[in-house]
Amino acid sequence: MSLSSREILSKAPVVPVLVIEDANDAVPLAKALVAGGLPVLEITLRSAAAEESIKRIIAEVPGAITGAGTVINAKQMERMAEIGCAFAVSPGHTDGLLKAAKDTGVPLLPGAGTPSEIMNLIDHGYDILKFFPAEQQGGVSMLKALSGPLPQVSFCPTGGVSLNNLADYLKLSNIITVGGSWVAPKDAVKAGDWATITKLAQEATDRVREIRS
Repeated sequence: MSLSSREILSKAPVVPVLVIEDANDAVPLAKALVAGGLPVLEITLRSAAAEESIKRIIAEVPGAITGAGTVINAKQMERMAEIGCAFAVSPGHTDGLLKAAKDTGVPLLPGAGTPSEIMNLIDHGYDILKFFPAEQQGGVSMLKALSGPLPQVSFCPTGGVSLNNLADYLKLSNIITVGGSWVAPKDAVKAGDWATITKLAQEATDRVREIRS
């Protein structure tokens, strides 16, 4: 039985947003993040190694809840369903993408940044959305403003979110979790410094617990 978007994101103190350039890094990277308390992983389709990385993590890291990010069309959505993704994330949404999500049954976290986009997604049955790019679209102030007229919607803001402003986001009533890349720095991944990545993941996990305790 597949998990819903809400069930998946409720397990995510932070969602690491990952661009994996070498599929050989996928499994140790995923294991390092899971060991640090971050089991929900978004592998973006921004590299040639993305699909193979997703396949390897699904097959070899049972503690990971593996999803695909930067899913922008129906074809990609259908392919991610075929390889067994637990969820998909998009920076925005189209009618074709929403239909493919419904047809495949893969939970989709569609992106929205304006009241009209949010209302359109509410009409399609969505109540958990990606807010992207978060900081450029007004960040905490914008999300706080949206909570008034649209209190039924929860967000996962991504884009400019870091350990420094994590608390500002998580203190808002309409934030379920956040997405970010800071827990897996490119230089650490390239060097195979998995201990540092586990440390950063644990730091993020502990910070979230502190904020929400």
